[in-house]
Amino acid sequence: MKHRSTSDTISIIVFLTPAVLLFAAILIAPMVMSAYYSFFDWKGLGEAKFVGISNYKELFTSELTPFPSALKNVFILAGLSVFLQLPISLGLALILGRGIKGERFFLSVNFIPVLISTVVIAMLWKVIYQPKGLLNNLLRMLGILKEGDNNILFLADGPKGHLLGSVIAPMLWQYVGYHMLLMYAGVKNVSPELREAAMIDGATPWQVDRFIVIPSMKQVIKVCVIFSVTGSLKSYDLPALLAGMRSVTAAFPSTMLMNQMFKANRYGMGSAIAVLLILMCFAFALLINFIFREKDE
Repeated sequence: MKHRSTSDTISIIVFLTPAVLLFAAILIAPMVMSAYYSFFDWKGLGEAKFVGISNYKELFTSELTPFPSALKNVFILAGLSVFLQLPISLGLALILGRGIKGERFFLSVNFIPVLISTVVIAMLWKVIYQPKGLLNNLLRMLGILKEGDNNILFLADGPKGHLLGSVIAPMLWQYVGYHMLLMYAGVKNVSPELREAAMIDGATPWQVDRFIVIPSMKQVIKVCVIFSVTGSLKSYDLPALLAGMRSVTAAFPSTMLMNQMFKANRYGMGSAIAVLLILMCFAFALLINFIFREKDE
């Protein structure tokens, strides 16, 4: 066995040190500082008062900071992402992966929403959701809304409104193409010989997808699930643009974080939310890796 020389070790350390320092400066240090300030009552300026775990307690007990409601909303989004958005993406990837006519065109069309700015998407869906907008007119054309029925106020807040669903719908729509492209690459990576052998043995295209293609894409699907769940936990831009940061009905942890830090000037409370988000992202990533683990041969 060849041993690494001292000069090789020094070279590795020299080349890795800038990357490690940069990683620590932009990721590790802010995480440590957030964990530190989460135990303080601090307004961003002036003296910070140590309060222990009071910020964490308030998140789950105070009606002024409805964190459990925000968690429920984000878990709804994560569930719909995994069980609705990803199956649609997988179905599109399997269909396009068979080499249909116009394959590249449909790939591009489905990926366009990923390329559009989130601000533009929010403005577009606000127009669609208007009382006399496209969606209400479509519902009337389909006969779901009858003559004399009031237009549906999709962006109305409160228990009788449809704000949460109206916020989640464009978030799911925007990233269908993103996951479709990842899965499409996984479909194309499956050996054509395996497909041909299965077809010669009498397998239908559906059986080939079910028993050969999808099992071969296990790692790609795992990555998509991790991206969907952690992306849902971090979602901020569309909820903030469509519902506003002060909305309780469509509150998400990230919108609460920004509201607490920059509206209420409670940096300690915002740091506590940030710490919980980091822990949840790590926990779900580990859980998903455990679920998709490969058994030892």
